[in-house]
This record gives sequence, structure tokens and C-alpha cells, in this order.
Amino acid sequence: MSQSERQWETATAGAVAGFTTVAAMYPLDIVRTRFQVNDGRITNFPTYKNTAHAIFTITRLEGLRGLYAGFLPAVLGSTVSWSLYFFFYGRAKQRYSKNREEKLSSGLHLASAAEAGALVSLCTNPIWLIKTRMQLQNPLNQNRPYAGIYDAIRTILREEGWTALYKGLGPGLLMQVSHGAIQFTAYEELRRIMVDYKARKQKSESASNLLNSFDYAVLGGSSKIAAILITYPFQVIRTRTQQRPSDEGIPRYMNSWHVVKETARFEGLRGFYKGITPNLLKNIPASSITFIVYENVLKLLRPVRKSD
Repeated sequence: MSQSERQWETATAGAVAGFTTVAAMYPLDIVRTRFQVNDGRITNFPTYKNTAHAIFTITRLEGLRGLYAGFLPAVLGSTVSWSLYFFFYGRAKQRYSKNREEKLSSGLHLASAAEAGALVSLCTNPIWLIKTRMQLQNPLNQNRPYAGIYDAIRTILREEGWTALYKGLGPGLLMQVSHGAIQFTAYEELRRIMVDYKARKQKSESASNLLNSFDYAVLGGSSKIAAILITYPFQVIRTRTQQRPSDEGIPRYMNSWHVVKETARFEGLRGFYKGITPNLLKNIPASSITFIVYENVLKLLRPVRKSD
């Protein structure tokens, strides 16, 4: 199989996996974002007691539309991100594996994932900023709501300038690089261990035939837990940095360091983990779904390529 064919397959599988994941778990993403910015000192957000209460309150006050606010940029961002991530990750692994007969080491898997994460973060930060702001729009917010992605871009460029589209890029880069590196390294290593174990038992040479959807779900969920617990504070910092300024044009936080200082001062360590419950509820099954879809789409694409 040529490198271009493999890259096309991984990009397609990543895009399909990203869309499926977002559509299934999106309401929890709304809840997580609103918890992340609620520092107890703002008055333009409803107060939620827990994840279930947040979903009930949003549904009651804003309807089903409130649970899917910012869905379009979320779908676009996730689909593009996963597609680019798997593409860049596959390219990096191919580059590192040249002139190597043995399998890639954990360090090279880590480097491949980190490289892919950095490139994806640079490409998609404006999409995530728009998604975050649309998710935070609610009846108590006094800003004129964005009508859609185009209106959001136009308003941001007019009121804040193009640099505003890259707010939160610093913590976003740290999160994307470290999160992806930890998740994919854990996934690859756990997958290798599982394949080796099943291969000894079944004496089969094909990894695609050894693992089933349940195995991929376990691998995806387990690798995601490790990544979330370590990198979650970066996500809180990015979300708070990306909030829309007030009607007077005054931002809630000046920069990422301002977020760190204010959060540590008024909320302590707990402030950096706000919203982690809906985040875990969303991302563990979401990661399982992503890798199930990704691996199975690859299986579907291989027969198509062979028949061509």
C-alpha cells in the first residue's frame, strides 16, 4: 500500500470518527464549558449544582437548542481536528519509521503525537474560540449573540481584530500536544500489549482480526482517562481566556497568565478542575466511540482499496 493511500484512509477514518463523537456527546460539552468559566464571581451565567441539574436547567430555560449551541463549529472543528490529527500522526510515524525494521518505540510514538497535536492546534484555534463563545451564549448574557460562524468571525474581526481568533492558543498548544501525546502513546502501547497477548492465544498474525469493537472501546477509554487527568487545567485556562469581552470591550481575563493567577487566588486547585465530571462523562465514551469508528472505517476502506 502506498503512503498516499494510507494517509487518505487515516484522514477519512478520523473525520468520520470525529463527527460521530461530537454528535453523540455534545450536550455534555455544553455543560463542561459553562462549568469551566463559572468562577463564582460572574452574574451573567445561571448557577448549576451538578451535571444533571445543568442539563435540566439549560433545557428548561433555552430548550433543546441550548444544549446544541455552537454545534456547527463543534462538528467542523472536531471533524477537521481528528482528520488532521490522524493524518499528521500517520505522516509523522511513517517518517520516523523509515529505514527501521523494528516497531516504533514509545518515545517516537510520543513525538509523533506531539507533532500532530501542535499542527492541529495552530490550524483549528479560531474554530474552537467561536465554538466556546457560542456555547456560553445564554439568556442572562447581555452581548448580542452570534447568529452563526460567519457572523461570529465578522463580529470578532470588527470588534477585536484578527489576533482575537487566536486567544487561548498558548494553553491550547500545551493541552493539544501533551493530551494527544499521552492519549495516543497510551493507546498504542495498550493496543500492542493486547495484540501480543491475543496473538499468543490465537496464533494469528493480523491485528485487525484480533481486536474487536469492545477491545477498541476499552483501549480508547483507558488512554483518555490518563490524558484528561493530567492536561485538564490547560483546557480550563483556554476556555476562560476565550470568553467574549463585555459590551464595553473589556475582557474577563487579559491573558492566560491572568487566568492562572486569578483562578489560583480565588478558587485554588479545585478551580482548575471545574467541569471535569461532565468532561469525563463525555470524553471517556466519546474516545471509545472515536476509536471504534476509526478502526472499523479503516477495515471498510481496505477492501475497497484492494478491489480497486
